[in-house]
Amino acid sequence: MTTVIHKTPQQLRDQRASLLAEVGMTFEELRERAEVYSLSMDELDVWHTIEGIDYLLDGESRGDVEARRVSSRVRG
Repeated sequence: MTTVIHKTPQQLRDQRASLLAEVGMTFEELRERAEVYSLSMDELDVWHTIEGIDYLLDGESRGDVEARRVSSRVRG
């Protein structure tokens, strides 16, 4: 059986902010380090989670379009 977690857009924005605080970086700093493959495994997990949150918010979060653009460059 599949587990589904429901979160409001505000809960997603709060989670996003909390993740950035956890790694001690702004979105821009995290993005720049992702661009040059300079993230620890924990930071990379945060980066991928933020990418997912931004996808779910679909334009509601600052940086979400940028995250997808950088993600496509980082992946390949």
